[in-house]
Amino acid sequence: MATSTLRAQFDALLQIPSISCTQADIDQSNMGVIELLAGWFDALGFDCRIQPIPGEPGKANLIASLGTGPGGLVLAGHTDTVPCNPDRWQHNPFALTEANGRWYGLGSCDMKGFFALIIEALKSHLEQPFKQPLIILATADEESSMSGARALVASDLLQARHAVIGEPTGLKPVRVHKGIMMERIDIVGQAGHSSNPALGKNAMEAMHAVIGDLMTLRAGWQKRWQNPLFGVPVPTLNFGCIHGGDNPNRICAKCALEFDIRPLPGMDPDALRADINQALQQIAGERQLEITYKPLFPGVPPLDTPADAEIVRICEELTGYRAESVAFATEGPYLNQIGMQTLILGPGDIDQAHQPDEYLAMDRIDPMIKILQSLIARFCL
Repeated sequence: MATSTLRAQFDALLQIPSISCTQADIDQSNMGVIELLAGWFDALGFDCRIQPIPGEPGKANLIASLGTGPGGLVLAGHTDTVPCNPDRWQHNPFALTEANGRWYGLGSCDMKGFFALIIEALKSHLEQPFKQPLIILATADEESSMSGARALVASDLLQARHAVIGEPTGLKPVRVHKGIMMERIDIVGQAGHSSNPALGKNAMEAMHAVIGDLMTLRAGWQKRWQNPLFGVPVPTLNFGCIHGGDNPNRICAKCALEFDIRPLPGMDPDALRADINQALQQIAGERQLEITYKPLFPGVPPLDTPADAEIVRICEELTGYRAESVAFATEGPYLNQIGMQTLILGPGDIDQAHQPDEYLAMDRIDPMIKILQSLIARFCL
């Protein structure tokens, strides 16, 4: 069962608010969590580096390493949480509450509490020499811009080759997930009296053409790209919101559309954007109006770690489950891009994430600690 030290550290992580949000008035620094973790890992003998995020004051990553060498293991997670509505919680979001066989609190499942489990798993190995490094990576802003993961470069992680991210997967290994792109199109036409269409250039009609072309592109992508690992086996494009015009008797001068795309592994986001740009340029030329297209944020690429990767094989052995796919996105693709083979494996359930009264079931704690102990032994000792 969980030790008093584990419980106290888990609680301490929850007590430091570290909400990240695209709305500036809600967004918070994660430095309190980073400094707390740096102190704990420093006391365990780790070399701790705090990496400020360029252009993001008050945001930083922690890279803590024990041992040296070109291999080893990265155990990774994010230090931020989503916003919450405390009035909708039955428990305090910013403290550990034990009830009903669960540990409640914001970040208990997704996923600050994971770092306390890592420390608990480490205790049985600290007296042994580490032949390969163990690297703890704690990132900023996973829940908003992914700026922490995007700030990483290969040199930050000491040539590590294997990584596990403790996102909530119900103790089942995950090696594949879709990406996500959130995009915006703005059309500027010309207002005029609605009695004579020749007096203006209707941005809403142009957006109708844009939507038609996007639906055609979507159909083409779905014919070309399919992956049976996913419950929805094709890439999706969702029209999320549209705004335009101001009065029924005026030709619509401006119209804006926001949509998301969830590409499958193997699909190149830049190539998808090039397809969209080509269609938009044709519509702009034909209708003689201005069309602007840009991502709302850089987007997250798909994750596709090979089924035969060593980290996948070992985690399948340790959990008894074949590695699977999930619909949500993680920082995994960024770690793969800088030379690692990355698996997602954590004790929480995604259904409890981002919800009031978020919790981690207590019967997941010991199994996760045993998995972490085995991974450290396999890759570092």
